[in-house]
Amino acid sequence: MTTSAPQLVSWTEAGQPRTAPWRSANGALPPVSVVAVDDTISADQAYRLARDGVAMLWRGDFQNARQLLRALDRRIPTAPAPTFQEHRQNQARRARLLAKVLVLLDSDYRLDLGRAPDVRDACTEVYGDAVVPSVVPLRELLGVVGAHAWRRSGVHIPELHARIHPHYGVFSPIRGEYIRLVAEAPLPARTVAFDIGTGTGVLAAVLAHRGVKRVIATDQDARAVACARENLAGLGFKDRTEVQRVDLFPRGRAPLVVCNPPWLPVRPTSPLERAVYDPGSRMLYGFLDRLGRHLTRDGEGWLVLSDLAERLGLRTRADLLAAFDRAGLEVVGRSTTTPQHRRAFSLETPFHAARAAEVTSLWRVRMRVDTQRPATSRCL
Repeated sequence: MTTSAPQLVSWTEAGQPRTAPWRSANGALPPVSVVAVDDTISADQAYRLARDGVAMLWRGDFQNARQLLRALDRRIPTAPAPTFQEHRQNQARRARLLAKVLVLLDSDYRLDLGRAPDVRDACTEVYGDAVVPSVVPLRELLGVVGAHAWRRSGVHIPELHARIHPHYGVFSPIRGEYIRLVAEAPLPARTVAFDIGTGTGVLAAVLAHRGVKRVIATDQDARAVACARENLAGLGFKDRTEVQRVDLFPRGRAPLVVCNPPWLPVRPTSPLERAVYDPGSRMLYGFLDRLGRHLTRDGEGWLVLSDLAERLGLRTRADLLAAFDRAGLEVVGRSTTTPQHRRAFSLETPFHAARAAEVTSLWRVRMRVDTQRPATSRCL
């Protein structure tokens, strides 16, 4: 098996040409033009360079680099976006500009900068073992460090009386109101359940906590699979749960199949956004279309879905109901909750009116009698 050569970043420092491998867990492309800068550069000069497509390898004080990022952020023009798509385009442009500030990590992930924190453990969790020095966007590195802190402290889940520890790039259940819906809905059976797109494994853990004897959780993202396995083992559910890396469904049928897909049908701009955005509602419609092949007779599918996409004009309620109908599904119950997170009530949040009015539903669906097929495989 062959592996592709690492992408390199080149710059000149002290009159000497230098290169180092490029590193980005976000999938960002390496910059073409790079200059070395330090504390003497002004925020206006840095903004002009970033706007012209020139990346800056920071060689000064680490805390000053963070201040420079904030100063750059303030200089990027902000104008109200009339549509969510235009808002996303503005966010992408902002991210590209802020990614122009780079730092060099030593071969053991040390930062040779004044007042720099120890980022070795955080980088190892995300990038794996270090071998040679590498260049990373400072903004990404700050996200890696923040994710490391979240992973250590975890997110308290009242329904589990325990904490879930999200990994970098795996959607955190910090907005936990939807978890209560899964914790309180009447179980059709306690033999086996599938959790499709498990992420941190939080819903699989809730089902196991409720007494489901076997829970099979799936995700197509390797980081999510590792995260879910770690969380389920840490909560004491390793013997009753299994995490598989597959696209949507495992093999077989179950009397309960749960799915909490990304809620907004928007194209992600980086691999990390795939946990938040579902282009063309691919996962949502794929789940509904194939659900009947994986439900036992009289089994239930539980779809956890916000109506924010409807309120932003990205999908209609008629679209969702038509998808149920096409898949031969009928709704047998629906429970709802409203957001409790602070952003929903902040007037500074983009599209705050839609967010404040958002309703999250747990749709309980079954195959219609006229569409049920004889079971061809036994319940796992």
